Amino acid sequence: MINIYCDESCHLENDNSDIMVLGSIQVNETLKSSYFNEIRKIKAKHNMSTWNEVKWTKVSNSKIEFYFELVDWFFANEIYFRGLIAQNKKELDHSRYSEGDYDLWYYKMYFRLIDPLLEWGNEYKIFIDIKDTRGGNRVKKLYEVLCNNMYDFNGSVLKDVQQIQSHQSEILQVCDLIIGALSYYHRGLYNENKPTAKNKLINYLKTKYEINLDYSSYRSEKKFNLFVWTPEGVR
Repeated sequence: MINIYCDESCHLENDNSDIMVLGSIQVNETLKSSYFNEIRKIKAKHNMSTWNEVKWTKVSNSKIEFYFELVDWFFANEIYFRGLIAQNKKELDHSRYSEGDYDLWYYKMYFRLIDPLLEWGNEYKIFIDIKDTRGGNRVKKLYEVLCNNMYDFNGSVLKDVQQIQSHQSEILQVCDLIIGALSYYHRGLYNENKPTAKNKLINYLKTKYEINLDYSSYRSEKKFNLFVWTPEGVR
């Protein structure tokens, strides 16, 4: 059984951002509890409450060594990230699609994020950070579309898609941290020469682990995979 934890940044239609970032982290369910505990130990090591929620918005110079160690932990363990950066969000033309609207596009992007991760021979549960009170029906539809696309009509591969709160999962919090960095970078806020904590963390990711944040990854790249999406007709 593989758990997939998903989160988003700049996902609202009118949030003054021209991008949306979706992210997923895969982990074998048998490793979940031990990984939760390892992250809590890292928090304790840096004099943080073990129940303190990790979030990109909390990244600060006073705790930068904690975030460096959390990035190192990610790359050292059997845990895998895939992110989708949807560009030119303000130029979307929903009228081109039958019954199209922003929420429908949002879940189409979720489909593009998750579908490449699903393989016959494995079983999956998907946990999505709660977007809003209207998300329940869309999540059910996402489950149906993902199953139908791979002819998993009886749910033998994809067992469930459900919403959870980020404080319930340390792994979902790590996902929040990574997509926060991607969002910051693709919104043009990153400056490698300014010594802010967020810039330092992105520099650490780019230099120590040689991560290119600008382009889509090869499909075979499993550890840190990115897909950069642009609407048709937009360059």
